[in-house]
Amino acid sequence: QLRMRWGGFRKVRRQVCRRIRRRMEELNLPDIEAYRRRLSTHPDEWRVLDDLCRVSISRFYRDRRLFEFLSAEGLPALAAAAEGAPLRCWSAGCASGEEPYTLRILWDLEVSPRFASVPLQIVATDADEHLLERAREGSFEISSLKEVPDRWRQEAFVREGHRYRVRDSLRGGIEFLRQDLRQELPAGRFHLILCRNLVFTYYDQDLQRQILIDILSKLHPKGLLVLGSHESPPANTTAPVRLPAAPWVYVKA
Repeated sequence: QLRMRWGGFRKVRRQVCRRIRRRMEELNLPDIEAYRRRLSTHPDEWRVLDDLCRVSISRFYRDRRLFEFLSAEGLPALAAAAEGAPLRCWSAGCASGEEPYTLRILWDLEVSPRFASVPLQIVATDADEHLLERAREGSFEISSLKEVPDRWRQEAFVREGHRYRVRDSLRGGIEFLRQDLRQELPAGRFHLILCRNLVFTYYDQDLQRQILIDILSKLHPKGLLVLGSHESPPANTTAPVRLPAAPWVYVKA
């Protein structure tokens, strides 16, 4: 009904099941069959269940190899091709904002000194407004920074008690939007799209194919699509070309 695939939830099944049990307790339902009956008699409950199945694991600099590639090769190549025009990036399923902020920090600290005339614009989307509110605040627990390079921690964050806030100078050019990419995509086209650990992990293959077509329509020719390190496009699709040097990155022909 939700077009999700159970196999994708292997690592977070307990989390999702706990949420569903709490929901059943709220409704005073004795067992899962009673909840199944509620779903059949109350169609709005499917939307609640959809919210309970969202997975929001997020950290700064998640997958060091990816961001090292973007710093050394990916972003410089895109910036050179942009020839001074804005470089547009989309973080799909951004959760509480660690990914788009990582991209912004990476650009400002590592890449932009070589491309001062190229502005970076980031659109970050997620279906969960509560996570987006946290993202807009830009304040994080130390656990979210455990993979961040030491220099970044000093230059990109301000410590506030037990939390770390992204410096104001590194928060510009990011637009956070509430969008469910099963139903809506941001306007315009992008040079870089990060769609990691969401579509190609948790959705069924037919929905994956549909969303891949939609995403590629938003990508400039020679633009880059980044998937999760353990993800790949669904079978029997016209997929973009995988980069040999970065197997989780694809380039649109």
